[in-house]
Amino acid sequence: MELENRIEAFARLGEFLKQFEISGSNVQDTNRLNTKYFNRFESAIREANHNNPWFIEKFVRQAVNCIGRSLEKFKLQKWIEQYPELKNTRKNISAGVVMAGNIPLVGFHDFLSVLISGNKFTGKLSSKDNILLPLIADVLMEIYPAFRDSIQFVDKLNSDYDVIIATGSGNTARYFDYYFGNSPNIIRKNRNSVAILDGSETKQELQLLGDDIFRYFGLGCRSVSKLYIPDGYDFNLFFNAIEPFVFIIDHPKYANNYKYNRSILLMNQIIHEDNGFVLLKEDESIPSPISVLHYQYYNSNELLKSHFKDNRDIIQCIVSGNPDFNAIPSGKAQNPEVWEYADNIDTIAFLLPVMRKQ
Repeated sequence: MELENRIEAFARLGEFLKQFEISGSNVQDTNRLNTKYFNRFESAIREANHNNPWFIEKFVRQAVNCIGRSLEKFKLQKWIEQYPELKNTRKNISAGVVMAGNIPLVGFHDFLSVLISGNKFTGKLSSKDNILLPLIADVLMEIYPAFRDSIQFVDKLNSDYDVIIATGSGNTARYFDYYFGNSPNIIRKNRNSVAILDGSETKQELQLLGDDIFRYFGLGCRSVSKLYIPDGYDFNLFFNAIEPFVFIIDHPKYANNYKYNRSILLMNQIIHEDNGFVLLKEDESIPSPISVLHYQYYNSNELLKSHFKDNRDIIQCIVSGNPDFNAIPSGKAQNPEVWEYADNIDTIAFLLPVMRKQ
């Protein structure tokens, strides 16, 4: 397979996926791409929610559309230009990929990276997210049949692969280290994201931050779980801006977490802020429970930078409009581009040395 053909195939896949930002009933029949799979994909979105109640239709559609927009051809070309070696024909390698299931299609980028670099993908799906990616693979193989010999899904991975990519919790990462330690590997653990506020943010910026916090109910590694705020910060500004996200309290699982965590805070007489659907608690810890957002005061950018350096292994993204930090703007945490890698580990750069040995 030529590299340009692979890029074109994923770009066409992106066009297909962008159709599902809204319900298929609102897309005119004459405007639908790949009608063979259109209705099947609409059904799969609903099935994904049935299989995993955290995957509400709104969030699944956002995940699918985000991937679709990231696969625009000029973006793929910009990304792949960083790796001139990929233009040279070589024998491909086999990658075994263990995928998480915390948010919809969380493993897609590994799927993309392995295939666009010309290698063979074997995926072990999480039972929490095993509906959408196999169907996306079917669409991709329909677009470009040469991928048929490069994609398979299995119930269990052995260690007989040239490389291993595995994502899971801290506990499962220890198992991955033990089981796959003899193979070249990327093993990812739990991470969270943080945001820095200085009080000058506009309502629109805070509302965009709300998406970074609440999309996927805060279950993703790119979900903001903690705020860094200056002394005297007015939480009313924040609460007023995030009011559009009140819908999450209607979700039974989220509501149960909110009620439980509120009871714990009240019983233990812990000072906190409460707007009826999220709880804000002063806490030095970066990870926070579902429905709880931690915050911490800061008075020095330099000390904050040092703090982030000390915690770099558990922070995925920093959201801020402050140019002093290597940060992304509000609203971007849940919308990564193809060149933004989980844990800042460049997957293709990881694959290339192994490819050279073949």
